[in-house]
Amino acid sequence: MTAAVLGPLSGTALATPAKSDSLYAPTALTLTVAKGETAASSVPLRAVTLNCQPTGGSHPAAAKACADLFKAEGDFNALPVNEDRMCPMIYDPYVVTAEGVFDGRRVSYERTFGNSCVLGAEQSHVFAF
Repeated sequence: MTAAVLGPLSGTALATPAKSDSLYAPTALTLTVAKGETAASSVPLRAVTLNCQPTGGSHPAAAKACADLFKAEGDFNALPVNEDRMCPMIYDPYVVTAEGVFDGRRVSYERTFGNSCVLGAEQSHVFAF
């Protein structure tokens, strides 16, 4: 956001650039979990915000989620998978979304999982809320 400062001529406004308090690129995401096949056709069951650098937001495990995302270089498909977890083969879909900015890059992610167990096994701490 920019602020207006009065210039030397009466009634003239000069725009001053917005200042960032961080030396790092921003990371601010809104994450949702919904029951259904697509985000467009589902109502979110849960939603949180996740901020990294500094870590915060309403995510209950923000530090762990940020660590997982940075380790995967922001690639949600490369998040750590718990391969020891056994899940039933029952189709009861859950869809997750991530919208916002990760390390200065825009993010728009959506993925559907076969059931909540598979979601928990494949999305580490990021969607564990």
